Amino acid sequence: MKWDNIDIRNYGWNSEITNYVQKSIVAHKVAQIAKNGDVIGFGSGSTAYLAVLEIAKRVENDGLKIKAIPTSKEIAFICLELGIPITSILEEKPDWCFDGADEVSQNQDLIKGRGGAMFNEKLVMKSSDKSYIIVDESKFVTELGEKFSVPVEITQSSMPYVVRELEKLNAIYISLRPAKSKDGPLITENGNFILDVRFNKIESHYEKEIKAITGVIETGLFIGYDLEVIKV
Repeated sequence: MKWDNIDIRNYGWNSEITNYVQKSIVAHKVAQIAKNGDVIGFGSGSTAYLAVLEIAKRVENDGLKIKAIPTSKEIAFICLELGIPITSILEEKPDWCFDGADEVSQNQDLIKGRGGAMFNEKLVMKSSDKSYIIVDESKFVTELGEKFSVPVEITQSSMPYVVRELEKLNAIYISLRPAKSKDGPLITENGNFILDVRFNKIESHYEKEIKAITGVIETGLFIGYDLEVIKV
């Protein structure tokens, strides 16, 4: 039974999509991988959004039968709007997943989390048999941290302690991420804060070391993962 007093039609992406043509190309490529019966982890971000649109075309035009595990409420609403059946990681294991990235290094290490969903994204990625990262040329860097800070999701009460521990890892700048369209800090879907952290150099062991700090829920570093990058 559907609610008759809630309208999520035309939910669409809520900001301008940069490098639209390149992102559309890689979105189309990953949509062609889907086959009947797949349970697919749907990442978050603008490139993932375009991939959702491409998969929806196949659902409507080709009769493709898949299930989606969305990594954010935003993507979940879009799936509902487009008629893509959704499930959860509690109910089913994803066969594969796709997602975007903020930075991709020469070693295919990643920074993710500008959308604040890195905990769910990492959980789905680690649970999937195959992971695809879909990016345009602007996301490639020589070393991680060239363009973006590292997002770190933390419990609200742990912030003073976590900041001190991050400074011991030679963090040079730490900022509590503010919310948009509301006063105060951003609150994640898990009820947590996000710190955006800059380092002079991101070492390969930082993902594990940051995650080991009491109060840290997840980090936007994805280092040493088995994944395939799809680019233009």
